[in-house]
Amino acid sequence: MSTSSAVGKRLRHPAEMPFYVFMVVLNLIIIWVILQAAITLPFLPDRVVESGWGTAIRSAFLGLLLLVPALVVIRETQRASVRGTAVELNPHQYGDLYRTADDFAHRLGLPRRPSLYLANGNGTLNAFAAQATGHDYVVLANELFVNLRQDNREGLRFILGHEMGHIRLHHVALWYQLSVAYSERIPVLGPTLSRLREYSCDRHGAYLCPSGASGLVLLASGRHTEHTTDVEQLLRQGKALRGFWVELAQLPQSHPFTVRRIERLFRLGLLQHTRSAGSPAGSEQFAK
Repeated sequence: MSTSSAVGKRLRHPAEMPFYVFMVVLNLIIIWVILQAAITLPFLPDRVVESGWGTAIRSAFLGLLLLVPALVVIRETQRASVRGTAVELNPHQYGDLYRTADDFAHRLGLPRRPSLYLANGNGTLNAFAAQATGHDYVVLANELFVNLRQDNREGLRFILGHEMGHIRLHHVALWYQLSVAYSERIPVLGPTLSRLREYSCDRHGAYLCPSGASGLVLLASGRHTEHTTDVEQLLRQGKALRGFWVELAQLPQSHPFTVRRIERLFRLGLLQHTRSAGSPAGSEQFAK
């Protein structure tokens, strides 16, 4: 087994693939129903053809025909927009993080190194991975980038590793998006698959940077306190995060609760303590 295959199997959440297969089957059933309804529609009485149901069937069939070109257009225009509005990293533009991406791509066995962009997040702490034809890329919001780069660079390495996990596991691939294009829109089911993907990518981030807990602590505590938050207390909070209302509140969310994400990574032994609680963070370099 190749190194990349071994890494992918070990770091993917065990429930992700079974649930993904279920969603693919459900997606195929939805497509089959749309096709069968579209084929049957011309043979139904006029009152049905002209009714709201007939309009819905025609719209669904048209959407099915346009699904692939629409997704391609969205993916290509999104990359074009990023290239036109964000700063692309290179050996001379934040070269330390650029070299880290090279190292991570090699360790994950990626066939190509993703491009990195630094974007104006307008105050949001965010990052995302995406793909267009022949190109993988990761976009880091300025606010997240600056906070972690100034206070704890290991946290930024974790975030980068998490996003590259989405690329490694093909979450951003066109075929993947097509395979769950309809089933992922179903309430509860779609967010559940999304949360499993996030758990898998958290494992990638921790695998690539076991000392990068501050990347998640930042999302939980805010942009001015991630380096003073007591991680031990946060882990106790995560262990106590149980109960009916907690699970009910989680159901519609695309991302797991941040406190739960941190607690699970420590419980799995993937994240490590690198400093005492409440002490100032160090300023480790990106490149090893």
